[in-house]
Amino acid sequence: MLPIMRFFRKRGRSDAERMTGTPVAEAKALYEAGRYAEAEAEARAVARALPRDDEYAAVALNIAAIATGAQGRHAEALATYDEALPVFSRIFGPGHWLTLKLRSDRAQQMSALGQYAESEAECAAVAEAAGRGTGPEMSLLAAAARNGLVFALNAQGRHQEAEALAREALAAHRARDRTSLVLRLGLARSLNGQARHEDALNEAQGADMLYRALPQHQRHPDTGAVELAFATALLGLRRTAEARRRAATAHDACLACFGPDHRRTVEARTLLERIDGTRP
Repeated sequence: MLPIMRFFRKRGRSDAERMTGTPVAEAKALYEAGRYAEAEAEARAVARALPRDDEYAAVALNIAAIATGAQGRHAEALATYDEALPVFSRIFGPGHWLTLKLRSDRAQQMSALGQYAESEAECAAVAEAAGRGTGPEMSLLAAAARNGLVFALNAQGRHQEAEALAREALAAHRARDRTSLVLRLGLARSLNGQARHEDALNEAQGADMLYRALPQHQRHPDTGAVELAFATALLGLRRTAEARRRAATAHDACLACFGPDHRRTVEARTLLERIDGTRP
């Protein structure tokens, strides 16, 4: 979200001043506040009101897609990305970082729908293209695409590959930001997948520190993710009561933030059922 808006900012002004008056300012603010249904409605209204090839109409479609996915309507989100992608390609060009970022975000919805092989291929292609580019946006995009690739590999049971890629991406991305957070969560997932639960617990603790240090508006998309990493590791260590508390916290937070159909809410609910099924 934020990198897309940076494209439209003018130098020498504060963030608030830069956003004032842009057609997508309200949708962006609603999304960052975690008010996803309102953000989607506002973004779709902006997209309908502007000419199809207007830059802000394209960004509004992207916000609508992100906000739709955040509500757990992953198939609709993917359809919106499919609508936005040719518009981005026409306006910005297929190799522009904005277009590549849209493809990376779209691949995340593929994973949410269980299309792991397709997501893997798309994330790998975006990471390669971003790796050939220059500038901070391309560097950040490469890390984000690798994160999507880590998730897709883990989902296919290829945990050692996912671990190696996550460690490589973390070594290349030293900033203590949200990108580092999601990469550490991907690393924890790969370690849990290899039954290296003590190592995964250590990574979850590191991710928790990163999460708590983020500004509030950057935390919303990762709601419940740290608790899920903790719960999975604790269950693997047979600390069942602690695992259940963490899983329940994750589920309640995800349900409140994203709704019942979001992939993370479903994952937390499934983990809770698994824990309860193993308890005497």
